[in-house]
Amino acid sequence: MTAIGGFRAPSRERGGLGVHSIGEFVLTVPAPEKAADFYGCFGLEVIGAGNQLALATTDGYRWGRVVGGARKALHHIAFHCFEEDLPRFKTHLEGQGIRLLAPPPGFDSNGVWLTDPDGLKIEIRVGPKTSPDFKAAPAPFDADEAARCAPYRRLAGRVRPRRLSHILRFTPDVERMIGFYSRALGLRLSDRSGSNIAFLHAIHGSDHHVMAFAKSDAPGLHHLSWDMPSLDSVGVGAMAMADRGYRMGWGLGRHVLGSNYFHYVRDPWGSFSEFSFNIDYIPARMDWEPLDHPGEDSFYLWGPEMPPEFVFNAEAAQD
Repeated sequence: MTAIGGFRAPSRERGGLGVHSIGEFVLTVPAPEKAADFYGCFGLEVIGAGNQLALATTDGYRWGRVVGGARKALHHIAFHCFEEDLPRFKTHLEGQGIRLLAPPPGFDSNGVWLTDPDGLKIEIRVGPKTSPDFKAAPAPFDADEAARCAPYRRLAGRVRPRRLSHILRFTPDVERMIGFYSRALGLRLSDRSGSNIAFLHAIHGSDHHVMAFAKSDAPGLHHLSWDMPSLDSVGVGAMAMADRGYRMGWGLGRHVLGSNYFHYVRDPWGSFSEFSFNIDYIPARMDWEPLDHPGEDSFYLWGPEMPPEFVFNAEAAQD
C-alpha cells in the first residue's frame, strides 16, 4: 500500500476537496447476455449488444457498462469532481505519493487514474453531480377514501430506478479502505460497525453512503444499490424479478445504518442489486458525526432472516 501522510481532512467549507458523486462503474462478466437480461428485468435501460453493454436510467444517464471478460469483477469505478477541482486532485494525489496511471486500453479519459489498496482502478474525472442536493420527498401513499387504491397485478407496470445510490464492496481491510478513500478522494465516514463494515459519504451533499466496505477474506463486489421512488416500487420490483426467475435475495426490510428500505436480488454471478428507498441524506453544510455501532445494528432493523448467501463473497470464490 502506498504510504499516505500529511493529509488534512476535507472541510464542509467552500473549497473543500472531495469527489461529489459516483459517475460510473464498469463490470466484466463472462456472459454479457445474462447481464442484459438481469439488468433489463431490474428496470434499467440496456443499450448495445454482444460484449459491450451500457446500463442507463430513463433520463438517459449511463451509470454503468458491462464488458465481456474471463471472470466477473469490477473493472473500475469513475468518480466525478467539479471542474476546478481536477487539477487540485492531481496535485493532491501526487503530493501524497500516489502513483497516477495512464487510462486502461479502451477507456480514453481526461481524468486522473489510480489504484486503491485492493487493486481496483479508480478514475477521478469532471462530471455532473449525480448525487442529490437534497433529500427527495417520498411519493405519496394511496390514501383516497371509497376507492380501490392498488392496481391489478397485471397492470402494476415496470418499475424504474431513479439513479445509482451506492456501491458496497468486500475488502480484507475495512480500516485501510476508510483511510484511503478519505485521504485520496475526500470521502467521509458516516457510520461503521467495528472493523466489519463502514459507510462513506461525499462532502458536497450526498446519500448516507456512496461507498461502503464489508469485511471479507478477499476483494469483491457485494452490491449495487439503486434509488427507487417509493416503498411500493421496491415491492413491485422484487415481484417482477421473481416472476422472471430471479427469486434469490433478501427483503423486504429496513436497514438501521442508512435507514433505507431494501430488497436485494441476487444476480447470475452471486452479487446483488438492491432496490432502495428513502436512505438518509447528509447535506453539504453538515458535519455528520460518525458512530461505531453494535453488530446487531449493522444489517437490519426489521425484515426476514438474512440468508447465508448474503455475506458470501462469490467473486472471491472464482479464484
